[in-house]
Amino acid sequence: MPCVIAGNSTQNLARHLRGSDPTEPRKGFWVRLLQVGVGADSADFAIVEQLTPDDVVVTQDIGLASIVLGRGARAIGVRGHVYNPLTIDSMMFIRHEEKKVRRAGGRTKGPAAFEDDDRERFVRNLRRLLEEAKEGSRQA
Repeated sequence: MPCVIAGNSTQNLARHLRGSDPTEPRKGFWVRLLQVGVGADSADFAIVEQLTPDDVVVTQDIGLASIVLGRGARAIGVRGHVYNPLTIDSMMFIRHEEKKVRRAGGRTKGPAAFEDDDRERFVRNLRRLLEEAKEGSRQA
């Protein structure tokens, strides 16, 4: 399964690679870095431009997750939350309302500390999504 790490040019994406990670297409796992220009949502736009329905996107950005789902692909958060087309609109609404509170000088609750349960949930759900994606590509 190929993996693409996307980010703008201010980020050092290579730090996410191990020396043993293959960077050339071959059978099995390989990694490609997608470095884009600086700009609001430039990485998101680059991801969406290359997206196929068999792709799985890992993101904490609810807006990007919404676009990914709208394109028929899958999205998962870093804590293992699988974004769902049936609930993404309500998540977008909550995000919008919290942003209004912050703009007015209020505070909203931040995320809880990252724990082992989050990592385990992520691994379990990512494996499931990748299997679903593999099945989808076999049927096409």
